[in-house]
Amino acid sequence: MREEERRARAREAPIVDGLPDLPGIIAAMNLAPTLSGPLRGLANALLVDDFPGSTLRRSERELLATATSARNDCFYCMDTHGAFAAELLRRDHVSEIETLIDSVKDGTLSRLDPKLSALARIARGVAQEPRALDREEVARAKAAGATDADVQLTILIAAAFCMYNRMVDGLRARTPANVAAYEARAREIAEYGYSDPRTASIPRTD
Repeated sequence: MREEERRARAREAPIVDGLPDLPGIIAAMNLAPTLSGPLRGLANALLVDDFPGSTLRRSERELLATATSARNDCFYCMDTHGAFAAELLRRDHVSEIETLIDSVKDGTLSRLDPKLSALARIARGVAQEPRALDREEVARAKAAGATDADVQLTILIAAAFCMYNRMVDGLRARTPANVAAYEARAREIAEYGYSDPRTASIPRTD
């Protein structure tokens, strides 16, 4: 079903005229000269930069972005950040990466370690109904090893990616039909992060 839906999304035309001929959030970033810097900068701050008190690795942050985007059913964002997580995990010599990424996209979090699984549940909960998040869920994450900063960062990632997801899907921005389209950009993100001008690859949608 996921593959069928991905192909269907790839056939959609933007809902508004005048959108740059670019995929996903890259189209949104190019709508105005001042948009790209802040949007890239926020992604860098949440997914790359040091966050005081957090123990989360870059790959884990990308998995939280993937989990949030999957909960919002945003294929461009779940696929792109799944690809970024996969590239970072490969560099850490993790095994069965594709199975792990696919499970996160499907909302099956049991393949994650207990701490990240608890945080991913928080992220998905924030995406669904942020006011429903309660102290018991936070306590479960902390009992599994999360710090207060880990929970803070998780909530910030989830909130930010709800915004990114809605930018992409609200515009019906173009979405690649194949996750392999993100591989070149994933290598750049792993090397340079989001704000560096060397991160310039554009996922192909043809």
